[in-house]
Amino acid sequence: MTEHFAAVNGIRLHYMEEGQGELVILLHGFPEFWFGWRHQIPVLSKKYRVVAVDMRGYNLSDKPLGVQNYKIDILAKDIAELVKALGEEKAIIVGHDWGGAVAWVVATLYPQVVKKLAVLNICHPSEMKKALMGFNLSQWKKSYYIFLFQLPRLPERFLGKDLKGFFTKAFTTFLPKGRTLNITEAEIDKYVEAYSQPGALTATINYYRATFRQLGGLHITGKLQMPVLMLWGENDIALGKELTYNTKEYCDNLEIIYDPTSGHFIQHDNPEWVNERLLEFFEK
Repeated sequence: MTEHFAAVNGIRLHYMEEGQGELVILLHGFPEFWFGWRHQIPVLSKKYRVVAVDMRGYNLSDKPLGVQNYKIDILAKDIAELVKALGEEKAIIVGHDWGGAVAWVVATLYPQVVKKLAVLNICHPSEMKKALMGFNLSQWKKSYYIFLFQLPRLPERFLGKDLKGFFTKAFTTFLPKGRTLNITEAEIDKYVEAYSQPGALTATINYYRATFRQLGGLHITGKLQMPVLMLWGENDIALGKELTYNTKEYCDNLEIIYDPTSGHFIQHDNPEWVNERLLEFFEK
C-alpha cells in the first residue's frame, strides 16, 4: 500500500492506494478515516486499483476553516475532481455513512465520473431530509447527536477529553448483539492519532453543522442511471431501515441487500460478506 496526496478543489486530499486495474474509490464515514476500510482494501485490491481517501477535514487531508467549507456539494466536488486527478474518466464509488452521503451526491451532480455506486448503511440524502424535517420521531431519537453537534466548540471539548474512550465506546455501542468487537486496541490508537491532528475534531463535526444549516435548501434530484448497490446492516442504531424503502425512487438500476446480523458499521461487523457482495457487484 502506498501513500499519496492529490490537489483537488483548492485543497489536498490524503489517500492510500493498492492494486491495479479499474479504479475503486472508498469513502469513509464518521468517526473514521481511510483506515475504516482496512478489511476491504486487501481483498478488493487483488482485482482493482483501490484508493481509500481521507475526506476533507479528516486525518492528513486539509482542514479548511469555516463551516461553509463542508457543505455536501463541496465535498462531492472534491471526489469528482479526485477521479480526474487519478488519471481516470470514471470510477466505482463506494461509501459508508458520511462517505455514502457524499457518494450519492457525486453520482447525482457528476454522473459522468461514476461507473457504479455502492452505499453502505446510508440512505439517499432526500430520505434523510424527509426524516429530519418531517415527523419521524424514531429517526429523531436515533439522530440526537446531530442536534448536539450544532453547538459551537462544546462537542470538540467533550470528545477531545478522552478520544480513546470515545472510540472504544462508539464501536462497542454500535456492535450488534452476538457480534464480537472486530477492532484491537492498537487499531483504536490509530483512530486516536487521526483525530488528534490539529483541527480534525472541528472539521469532522463541521460536516453535521454544514448539512444541518443547508438542509432546507438541499435538493438532490434526478434518477441515477448507473448501477447502484445498497448494503444495509439491519441492526443499525443510527439509521432506521425504513429510510431505505423509497430508494428505488432515485435509481433506475438498484439492488438492496440486507444483512440481519450487522449494524451501522457493516464493513467491520461482517467484512467477508461485504467484500463478497462488493466484488459480485463490481464484476456484473
